[in-house]
Amino acid sequence: MSATSADRIAVVIPALNEERAIRGVVESVLAICPHVIVIDDGSSDATVPCIADLPITLIRHPRPLGKGQGLRDGFRKARELGFDAVIAMDGDGQHLAQDIPRLLAAARAHPEHIVIGARIRNKDSQPSARRRANAVADWGISWGCGIPVADTQSGQRYYPRAALDLADLAADDFVFEAALLIAAVRDQGLGVVSVPIDVRYHGEFRGSHFRPVRDVTRITWYTIRRVVHYGSVVRSYRASHSTPPLIFDPPASA
Repeated sequence: MSATSADRIAVVIPALNEERAIRGVVESVLAICPHVIVIDDGSSDATVPCIADLPITLIRHPRPLGKGQGLRDGFRKARELGFDAVIAMDGDGQHLAQDIPRLLAAARAHPEHIVIGARIRNKDSQPSARRRANAVADWGISWGCGIPVADTQSGQRYYPRAALDLADLAADDFVFEAALLIAAVRDQGLGVVSVPIDVRYHGEFRGSHFRPVRDVTRITWYTIRRVVHYGSVVRSYRASHSTPPLIFDPPASA
């Protein structure tokens, strides 16, 4: 069974130049879960000093290595510390700690599933370029998984132990998150369920590190190779696009 209590999970937060939001993000998480792992990806601003006095586990990269390496190191540390599951979220304030109990509720209702905080509420407020890029990614990564998945690009996710064991996947930066979904479903037999969350884009966030054209191209090329690798190309496409994604919407008090 998946671990779903706050004392058995770690919240993993990759961070690159997040001085504007990181302290508020970490403090809000600590109020819900006492185990926080921040991976500073070679920040050149005051990200680390902003959280230096907080009771967290801090991993520092001497230079930026990308989000994939941040998650990889966070997964490894969580396993080393004996945790059974991880919730990943970004350090820029886009993801809210208040959604963590809802992700855990979904994990309880759907054991051995990755749970995605899917930005499908008030979706029209999402920048159009990001919305189009995410739609393309959902189309392709669902095909790679062989099941429909809502918001494959969301960084707020619950990962059970079987997914943590994929930390050594040969994929970098934002491709790593796509690789995790595909390998978790195809190789580990996990499912994917999405919990609706609000789209949150406004002035307090720094510019996204995600580059729609570059990163979607990389993700698409990776996914094509995985689709071919697993075979049954037509069957996988039909299975991933003939039914809607699995959505579970627990109350805010879950």
